[in-house]
Amino acid sequence: MNHAVQLRSIRTLVPDVTLEQHTIRDMFAAQPGLSRLAQRLIATSFDGAGVETRHTVLAELDPAAEIDAPQFLERTTGELLEPGTAVRNDIYAREADRLFIEAAGHTLAADPDLSASDVTHVVTVSCTGFHAPGPDYAIVRALGLSAAVQRYHLGFMGCYAALPALRAAAQFCRADPDAVVLVASVELCTLHLRSSDDPDAIIASSLFADGAAAALVTARPLPTDAPGFVIDAFHTALIPDGEADMAWTVGDTGFEMVLSTRVPQLIGTHIDDALDALWQGDEGTAGGLGRHPIGELVRHWAIHPGGRSILDRVQERLGLDDGQLAPAREVLRTRGNMSSATVLFVLQRILEHKSPQPGERVAAMAFGPGLTAESALLTIAGRDAVAGRDAVSGRDAIAGRDAVAGLGDER
Repeated sequence: MNHAVQLRSIRTLVPDVTLEQHTIRDMFAAQPGLSRLAQRLIATSFDGAGVETRHTVLAELDPAAEIDAPQFLERTTGELLEPGTAVRNDIYAREADRLFIEAAGHTLAADPDLSASDVTHVVTVSCTGFHAPGPDYAIVRALGLSAAVQRYHLGFMGCYAALPALRAAAQFCRADPDAVVLVASVELCTLHLRSSDDPDAIIASSLFADGAAAALVTARPLPTDAPGFVIDAFHTALIPDGEADMAWTVGDTGFEMVLSTRVPQLIGTHIDDALDALWQGDEGTAGGLGRHPIGELVRHWAIHPGGRSILDRVQERLGLDDGQLAPAREVLRTRGNMSSATVLFVLQRILEHKSPQPGERVAAMAFGPGLTAESALLTIAGRDAVAGRDAVSGRDAIAGRDAVAGLGDER
C-alpha cells in the first residue's frame, strides 16, 4: 500500500535589512526625471499595496550601512543607480546560495525524524538569477548530502513555481516510497527594482521583496507527528487573455516585471474555473459543494499574496472570511511579495498561527506569468489524517489531472 505524501518541516527566513514601505515610497517618488503622474502613481501603489515592511539582501539600502562604492543607491543624493544585469546577477549568485543553504539547513535541523543522510532528491526554485553549478549543487556540498542525490532546478517560472516543485516532489515520493525530497526556494526580487515611469515597474517596486523557504516531502511512515500537511492533489490552469498581463524578461539593467492592473480582475473572474478541477474526485469537497460554501469545506487558504487587490478579489469571489485570508495578508504586510517563496511562508503561518486540527483541509494557490494559476489541495497532518489518506494516496489526482487546462469564456 502506498503511504500518504507529507509536506513537513517548513522553514522560512528573510535577509537582515528591513525596508519600511513609507521610506522606500518617498525614495522612489524623489527620483529625478519622474513625471507628476508617475509620482502620484508611486504614492498610490506603495500606500495601497498592503505592505508595511519588506527585506532585502542589499546592505546599501540600510540607512546605517557604510558603503564605499555604491552600486544601487547614491547616498548623498538619494538617487537610485542602474547597475547592469551582470552586476545584479553576481550578487544573486553569492547571496542566493547563502540563503538556500541556510534555509535548507534549518529545515533539516527542524525535522525530528529526518537528516541530511536521508535526502534522496533536491528541488530548488528561483526566478531572480542564474548561475551554474547552481543552488542545488551548493546545498548538496554545504550540507553534506550524498553526491548521488538527484538534483532539479525550476528556474524563471515566477511566483507560482513552488507548487510545481511540490508536485514534482510528490511524484518522486509516489514513484519511490522511500524518497525524501528537500524543496527550497529563494528569491531576491529587490535586485531588480529600479526607478521608472512605467506603471508595471512602479507596481512591482511597491510589492516585491527577498525571502527564502524550504521544506521536506516524503511518503515514509515516520514516528513523529511533525507539523505539516498531507499532499492530496494539484491542478494547473491558464487564465484566458492574461499572457501580456504578467511576464518576466531579462533586460540590460536587471530583470523586468510586467504586472498590469488587469491581473486582479482576471484572477477574480476566473478563480472558480481555476479551482473547479481541484475539487473533482475529492470526496470531502466535491461531495459537499452542493450543500456548503467552499469556505466551510476548505477551512484554510494559502493564497499567494501577489498584491492586496488580488487577495481582495479572491476573498470576494470565493466568499472567504477575514480569518481565512489573514495568513496571506499578514505575510504581505510584513514580508511583501517574495515571488515563489511566498506561498510557503503562508503555509507556515497557517501551521503556526491558526491552530489547525488534523484532517482540516487547506487550499494553496499561486499565480504567475502566463497568466498561470497553480493550485494544491492539502490536509493538515496528524496520525489520524495521515492514516486516512494512505488508502487514496495512489489515486490519479496528481498524475492524471495536472495537464494544463485552458479555462472557458469569462463569466
